[in-house]
Amino acid sequence: MQPTNKKLSLSWRVGRMSIDIENFTTSAESKSKEMAFKQKSARNFTLDLEFKANETPFIFSFLLQDSDNTVIKSHRKTSFCVPVGFTRGFPSPLGLSFPRDGSMNFALFSKHAKSVILCLYSDIVDDKPALEIGLDPYVNRSGHIWHASLECDPTYTRYSYRCKMAESSSGSGHSVSDPYAKIVMKGGSLLLGQLCKEPFFDWRGDVRLNIPKEKLVVYRLNVKQFTIDKSSLLPPDIAGYFSGLTEKLTHFKDLGINAVLLEPVFSFDEQEGPYFPRHFFSPSNLYGQSSQPMSAINSLKEMVKTFHANGIEVLMEVVFTHTAKSGALQGIDDSSYYFTDKSSDAANSLRCNYLVVQQMIIDSLRHWSTEFHIDGFCFINASSLLRGVNGEILSRPPLVESIAFDPLLSKTKIIADCWNPHDLASEDLRFPHWKKWAEVNPRFCKDIRNFLRGRGLLSDLATRLCGSGDKFSDGRGPSFSFNFISRNSGLSLVDLVSFSDDVPASELSWNCGKEGPTTKTTILERRLKQIRNYLFILFVSLGIPVLNMGDECGQTTGGSVSYSERKPLDWNALKTGYGIQTTRFISFLTSLRIRRSDLLQRREFLKIENIYWCGSEPVQFFSVRLRF
Repeated sequence: MQPTNKKLSLSWRVGRMSIDIENFTTSAESKSKEMAFKQKSARNFTLDLEFKANETPFIFSFLLQDSDNTVIKSHRKTSFCVPVGFTRGFPSPLGLSFPRDGSMNFALFSKHAKSVILCLYSDIVDDKPALEIGLDPYVNRSGHIWHASLECDPTYTRYSYRCKMAESSSGSGHSVSDPYAKIVMKGGSLLLGQLCKEPFFDWRGDVRLNIPKEKLVVYRLNVKQFTIDKSSLLPPDIAGYFSGLTEKLTHFKDLGINAVLLEPVFSFDEQEGPYFPRHFFSPSNLYGQSSQPMSAINSLKEMVKTFHANGIEVLMEVVFTHTAKSGALQGIDDSSYYFTDKSSDAANSLRCNYLVVQQMIIDSLRHWSTEFHIDGFCFINASSLLRGVNGEILSRPPLVESIAFDPLLSKTKIIADCWNPHDLASEDLRFPHWKKWAEVNPRFCKDIRNFLRGRGLLSDLATRLCGSGDKFSDGRGPSFSFNFISRNSGLSLVDLVSFSDDVPASELSWNCGKEGPTTKTTILERRLKQIRNYLFILFVSLGIPVLNMGDECGQTTGGSVSYSERKPLDWNALKTGYGIQTTRFISFLTSLRIRRSDLLQRREFLKIENIYWCGSEPVQFFSVRLRF
């Protein structure tokens, strides 16, 4: 400072409840104070201020003023604002991280945000932030990443953000969750990130099974519905949770199952269902005791470890092509994360091949693989993974290719399922695979259903028995075909042989001569034979059989094809004559696959000269009247 005889004073104040550097004059709650500098020499002026450590973080705002009332302001023509207790932080990694210096680093991608506010919550008030920190775009932004670092303070336990877009008319912006938060808890309409590290889990002794695909026998289930029914005889603190699956381990072993496929366990919108996620890095708290995030995380890890110890892999259905209609990524940067074309299938469709979204998906998959030891992923609505950033169909979608060659993910089982949760239909298309991607095979389901109702060709049956060479002879093989008869939408196995008059024609069902429930012995015997036909073909066909929850005990929805009509598994039905017989039959089929692994668990297709068909006259071979 140049020599002067004028007095210099400091007009200052502190803001804590709402720290907004750009608009500090309107958001601070403290009154301005004035203090005069002490002149040490012609060039040096000093002023001492003291603050208690527990008052941080806060903004120290000040103006310089001389005795002539000349005011020195910042380059923004406002007060100088100095953050105390928080720094600019780092743009990587995204989400909440804990550097070695004991601080907490926050990083959020938002390309089009005009301003971003970090909201911190205490345990005293659930839905209102205890502290809001406005991030300075000149200091706390690198490229399109907003970031800040705070000293760890036990006063604050959760966090979220508030983003305001340049074109937004909302004065305060939209409250949003951190898409990279590893531990989340519901706070009002938001999922709030927890300000803590993930709990330690002892994985010692856990071994990745790496079961070859051709040896898999898969059981698809819904975590809550599998044990929530009182007939499971599990205590309330276990029934319907991850720990409930562990308690029913013997059921899978009795069936000969060596892999379970979990319906999506991401945090989801409870009105829309698990196929409409709100978050991608943490299991839903609904699957943990007392709906606590730590409980859900630990019980899932314990379940995976126990299943591995018993020779069973854990696969997960994942949904990355769309989110719930609200409470997910909306408000962070919609034009980056979502397709904005209103004519698209859904307004909540994600731009999976946009670089930032693509990286988020890969980071999520790596997280589930490393932190939870998940063995594989089944990608629901996989056809939408082929869409480019403008909605065009790509022959080499970057995301699909990146997953196929990722050094970690390529060692897991990656499965494309083109079933669309919006219209509950499967799309049959050519999926780019790089000899890495397996596929859920809707042709198998269609042709077997058609044949067993007497309207299919024997040649179609032969193609499915031999591993669907029309679909997988492109450098892969039959072990890349995940075969199913029924799934968690549409008709269940027992309903396939009980309803046909009042269900959509696309279900390809046959009621065996009587619609709905009946007591006629001839009809019941015919239905039982058809069910065994379905199961026999499923298990002796080349490829991976996928059994749907409840099909082993005759679970029914009364002919409804809606996913929402699915009922919890009735464990009493397993004790009936039908349940016992069907369970034993499935167990026999799984053991048959093992005994004749040379024929039924093949990685390559059978050669034509090694196939000999018998039992049909040449003129009858293509007869549509034949039944198995």
